[in-house]
Amino acid sequence: MYKNSSHDEVDSVTRAKLKRYSDSEILDLMQNASLKELGRMASEVKATLHPHKITSFVVDRNINYTNICWVDCKFCAFKRHLGEDGEYILSFEAIDKKIDELLEIGGTQILFQGGVHPKLKIDYYENLVAHIAQKYPQITIHGFSAIEINFISKISKLSIAEVLKRLQKAGLSSIPGAGAEILSDSVRDKIAPKKLSSDEWIEVHHEAHKIGMKSTATMMFGSVESDKDIVEHWRRVRDLQDSTNGFRAFILWSFQPDNTPLKAEYPQIERASSNRYLRLLACSRLYLDNVRNIQSSWVTQGSHIGQLALLFGANDLGSTMMEENVVSSAGAHNSMNQDEMIALIRDINETPAKRNTAYRMLKIY
Repeated sequence: MYKNSSHDEVDSVTRAKLKRYSDSEILDLMQNASLKELGRMASEVKATLHPHKITSFVVDRNINYTNICWVDCKFCAFKRHLGEDGEYILSFEAIDKKIDELLEIGGTQILFQGGVHPKLKIDYYENLVAHIAQKYPQITIHGFSAIEINFISKISKLSIAEVLKRLQKAGLSSIPGAGAEILSDSVRDKIAPKKLSSDEWIEVHHEAHKIGMKSTATMMFGSVESDKDIVEHWRRVRDLQDSTNGFRAFILWSFQPDNTPLKAEYPQIERASSNRYLRLLACSRLYLDNVRNIQSSWVTQGSHIGQLALLFGANDLGSTMMEENVVSSAGAHNSMNQDEMIALIRDINETPAKRNTAYRMLKIY
């Protein structure tokens, strides 16, 4: 019988059943194992962590409250500078309308993030979060990436811990893993030299975990990183998880090069293959033995590779993404609704389940 729990941690008994891979071992598998073998190994780990063959998804909406950003990441086609054509900050009324539309389709969560606005301070963010939390108590606010939290602390002259505590008090539930890209500063210096360092990204998530605020971890691969950089990223995530157990999930997605400055600077960069995505996904499932949930990135891979990812270690299809602006600005235009997700999950003989942000199953189909 399936026990409906928060389902976001790996208990010690389960952990003891899993092999802990060294950096050299995972690097060897990444470079030399066959795709079929990686899929088999990752599926075994998934079965240990999720023996009931339940594959989940969340119904949410990605709300980008502003596209104004000073950070100038070279992989981004979404940002606008202050005063530039097409820049915006959504009004509270516009945000309310988006949440009302989400509620109409049974949504439970908003993924709330934007550009790093050079002038907005903590008061703006507190008021925004409190407005949503008070008007829509049934909606979970999963928002503000590490770079946003980091900059709010600097411009507001507050510690990161204080920013997180104030936003938590206003109604922020958890933070997404956006902005991790590759947690190797040699890579970050090339693709986002103005962005926070690897240590600073880890610090934000560590401070969140310390106050009981969970988060997710992401990785954007396929730009200028090496295989060793990828392993370094996984190691940093796993080390923090050993310490805090605060990551609910890991999400791997591929760089979308169209319309980005990075593609102009490195014209040799091509969109990563499905083979590369599935290899890295399987290796992340093997290496991150202490992270319970791995999401499929159908938004960047398309629905059918997103489905195939469920056979390479992923146990969650992520979000229905009622609205997505950042990845689509860079050339990826994939969409999927609840019924399509349910059908894809059933097609591989797994049981679909609608979940909330905390991986508590709300409805098993």
